[in-house]
Amino acid sequence: MANEVRSARAAGAVSVAVFLSRILGLVRDLFFAKLFGAGLYNDAWLVAFRIPNLLRDLFAEGALSAAFVPTFTEVLRNQGRAQAWRLANLVLSAILVLLGAAAVLFLLGAELFVHGLAAGFSDVPGKVGITASLIRILSPFLMLIAMASVAMGVLNALGRFFLPALAPALFNLSLILAAIFLAPAFEARGVHPIYAMGAAALFGGCLQFVAQVPLMRREGYRPRFLSDWRDPGMQRIRRLIAPAILGAGAVQINVLINTQIASFLRDNGPVSWLSYAFRVMYLPIGLFGVAVGVVNLREVSVFAAQGRFRELKETVANSIKLVSFLAVPSTVGLVVLAVPIIRILFERGRFLPDDTYFTAWALGAFALGLFAYSCNKVYVPTFYALNDTRTPVRITLVAVATNVTVNLILISILPTDYRFVGLALGTSASVTLSNFLLSFHLRKRLGSMREFGIAEAVSRHLVAALLMGGLIRLAEPPAWGWVPGDGLFDQAFRLLSLISVGLTAYLLSARMLRVRELDHLLGALKRGSR
Repeated sequence: MANEVRSARAAGAVSVAVFLSRILGLVRDLFFAKLFGAGLYNDAWLVAFRIPNLLRDLFAEGALSAAFVPTFTEVLRNQGRAQAWRLANLVLSAILVLLGAAAVLFLLGAELFVHGLAAGFSDVPGKVGITASLIRILSPFLMLIAMASVAMGVLNALGRFFLPALAPALFNLSLILAAIFLAPAFEARGVHPIYAMGAAALFGGCLQFVAQVPLMRREGYRPRFLSDWRDPGMQRIRRLIAPAILGAGAVQINVLINTQIASFLRDNGPVSWLSYAFRVMYLPIGLFGVAVGVVNLREVSVFAAQGRFRELKETVANSIKLVSFLAVPSTVGLVVLAVPIIRILFERGRFLPDDTYFTAWALGAFALGLFAYSCNKVYVPTFYALNDTRTPVRITLVAVATNVTVNLILISILPTDYRFVGLALGTSASVTLSNFLLSFHLRKRLGSMREFGIAEAVSRHLVAALLMGGLIRLAEPPAWGWVPGDGLFDQAFRLLSLISVGLTAYLLSARMLRVRELDHLLGALKRGSR
C-alpha cells in the first residue's frame, strides 16, 4: 500500500507539470488552427516538425530515457556521483557531435526529407519548398531536445520529477508568445507568420535544456566536453539506444507512415485532421501515461539493479492499474464527446465546421488505443531496465507491419472522405497488439502477475467507464435545454457540465465497485496536502 501511494504521489507531481505543458500545447494548437487552419501552411509545418517531434517523443519520453536512466542509476548507486556526472557529460558531448552533424544533413537535404515524409506534397505547388524551409530552420532543434532529455533523465534518476516534466511547457509558451507578438511582426515585414513559429520553436527547445541546468548544478553537476566511446556506461547505452528507438517508437513510426499515406488522400486536410486529433488524444497520455511511465522507469531501474524482481513486478502491476484507472474513462469520454471537444478547441478562424467533423472522427479512432498507448509507456522501459532490447524490437516490427496492413485494408474499403479515419484505426490496432505482446512476454520473463489483480482492476474500471459514458449520453439532450445558446461560452459550459456529470458518475461507480486505485490516489493527495 505504501509503495502504491508513493508511486501515485510521484506520478501526481509529474502529472501536474505535464498537465500544464499539455494545456499550453493545446493553446498553442488553438493559435495554429486560427492562424493557419487545416490547409497548406499547417500541413507544411506538421511535416517539417515531424522529425524533431518524433525525436522529442522518442528521447524525452522513450528511447534515450529507457537507455540512459537505468545506466545512470546503476553507475550512481555502484560508483558514486563523480562517475555518474562523467557519464552524463560523455552522453551530452556525443549528442553535440552526432546531432550537430545531423543538423547539417537536414540543412543540406531538406527537400529529400520532405519527399521521404510526404511525397504527395509534390502535387501542390510551393508546398515542398515551404516545408523544406521550415525543416532548415528547425534542424538544430534535434540536438537541443536530446540534450534536454538527458538533463531530464539525470534529474529523474535523482528523484527530481517536477521541473523536468515542466520544462516542455517553456517550448509551448515560446510558440504561444510568438503567435501573439512575433507572427504579426513577421507578417508586417512581408514574411509569412509560419516562419516566426519556426524561430520560436528553436528558442523554446533551447529553453527546455537551459531551464534544467541550475538544478543539475545544485546537485553537483559541472559541464565538461568529454569523449570516451570505450567507457562501459557509454557502451551499454550504445547497445540499448538503437533497439530502444525501435522498441519505444511504434507509435511514432506509425505516425510517420500515416503522414506519408495521408499526404496522398487529399490535397489539404487529412494530415492536419490526424495531427489535431492526435494532439487532443495525447493530452491524457501526457497526464498519466508519461507521468506514470517516468516514475515506473526510475523505480524498476533501482529494483533491477538490486535484483529485487518481485518488487519490480509489483511496481509494474501498480503502474498498469493506475494507468487503467485513468485511461479507460478517458477513452470513453473522448469517443462520446469528440465533436464538442474539437469544436470548442479549434473551430475558429480558418478552422471550419467540416474540419471539426473530420477531426472528431479521427479523435474517436485514436482514442480506442489510449489504454494501450499509456501501458506501453510502462512496459517498454521496463524491458530496457532488465537489459532486454530484443523483445520490444521484435514486437515493434510486428506492430508496424500490423499498422500498414490495417491501413491498406481500411483505406480500400472506407468511403473516400473517411479513408483518413482508417489510418487512425490502424494505429490504434497496432499499438493494442503491441501492448498485448509486451504484457505476454513480460509475464513470460518474470512470471505470473495474477496475484496483483490487474485483469480484475481493469474490468472494474471498464464497467465504471461504460456507466459513465451511458450517463453522459443521457445527459446530452437536457444539457441543450439548460444552455441552448451556440456561443463559445455556451458550448464550453455545456461541455464542462457533461464532463462533470461523467466524472462524478465514474468516481461513484468506482467507489461502489471498490476500486482500490481510487483510494491510492486519494491517499497520495492527502499526504501531498500535509
